[in-house]
Amino acid sequence: MKNIKFIKIVGLAFVLILSACSLDEVADPNQPNISSVTDNPTEQTLNFLTQGLESKARSGLGGFITATGSIARELYSFNASDPTTTATLIGKDGVTLTGSEPQLTGTLFARYQAVKSADFILDGLEGSPVSDTKKNGYRGVALTYRALMLLDVLNLLGDNGVRIDISDPNNLGPFVSKSDGFTALRSMLDDGFTALQNAEFSFEFSTGFDGFDTPETFAQFNRAVAARVAIHQEDYAAALTLLDDSFLSLDGNDLGIGPKRVYAQGGTELLNPIFKTPQQSGDQFVVHNRFINDIQAGDTRINKFRLRDDPVARDGLNGTHEIDLYESATSPIDHIRNEELILIYAEANIQEGNLMDAESALNIIRNAYGLGDYAGAVDETGLTDEMLYNRSYSLWAEGHAMFDLRRYGRLNATFLPIDRAGDIVHTQFPIPPFEVQ
Repeated sequence: MKNIKFIKIVGLAFVLILSACSLDEVADPNQPNISSVTDNPTEQTLNFLTQGLESKARSGLGGFITATGSIARELYSFNASDPTTTATLIGKDGVTLTGSEPQLTGTLFARYQAVKSADFILDGLEGSPVSDTKKNGYRGVALTYRALMLLDVLNLLGDNGVRIDISDPNNLGPFVSKSDGFTALRSMLDDGFTALQNAEFSFEFSTGFDGFDTPETFAQFNRAVAARVAIHQEDYAAALTLLDDSFLSLDGNDLGIGPKRVYAQGGTELLNPIFKTPQQSGDQFVVHNRFINDIQAGDTRINKFRLRDDPVARDGLNGTHEIDLYESATSPIDHIRNEELILIYAEANIQEGNLMDAESALNIIRNAYGLGDYAGAVDETGLTDEMLYNRSYSLWAEGHAMFDLRRYGRLNATFLPIDRAGDIVHTQFPIPPFEVQ
């Protein structure tokens, strides 16, 4: 089994940049600085950096899921060491977000570390002696990951926008609008896809990319990510076109296909941050009761939720079930999988007026989880409700619900339960106060 060769890509991470920290002048691929990477890097150095980028892109997921899942009322994080999870994130007593929440800052730190790692690769290509096709391989991977990481940042900050350019720590690029941010991400992905059309990979991925470890198959991953971006842009026609070049399969047996983040025990490896030991109470993801109450009879996605031996309560919140998504602390987590692509296909077809195609796609998902064909109204309203139902259960606790609800005007107290008197529903995070705008 190929394991990720964990490379410490320190670089100019988000918080380090904003703190005006500088890099030590060392030439070590495990602790790269700008000059050591961009000054004619060898193929070996670029390989190390690319493998390090894949590894770095696993970080920060725990905070991201805690933040988005709590706000969307998917789950509660009952963590005895962090009271923000049942107070600030849930809007207790009307408290507003400040941008200093550890779930936000930790996620942004990790995402911008990965972005900077991608920048190291891109900056080093001009002077590298490797062939043009190999350069295209590095470029395609780096641009794809760069866009994937920044998508999380943009979604968390919402209308506050996103900083795309962090190349110069002394002259950071501006925050761009939400719309311009999505446009920039699509452009990155398109440039990456173009590079992958005439590319060669001289590096190895982890086993998480088995089946997506050639330029041709990695390009399918790139198009899948671009389709995800397109639905956030409400560019549904483009989403359908992008899916044509992705790994979309309208086969209910292929729902789990897709590249994954892999985790392992030992050394500097990372463990799956979403896995929790069954039945523990000090640190547990507790399922919001609405997911237990609202699931349709016979829907086997109920198996994502484990009934606790004893119900748990904290800070005026309670639940009877806990997370049961992953078997162990080394279980992989999807970057994106075919199940999501089918749901993107359904959503885009609804918005484009292709209602029969949308219904057929939704039935693929329903049938895979023990449900009969959709029997509701075959119109935009009915199919949109059905699509959102399936996204909520298929992609539960994967960082989508907050943004899905927001996209459809449902991230509010009209559509979500208020669990304690005085709680409010947040819609986005502010820019962190230590950020230089």
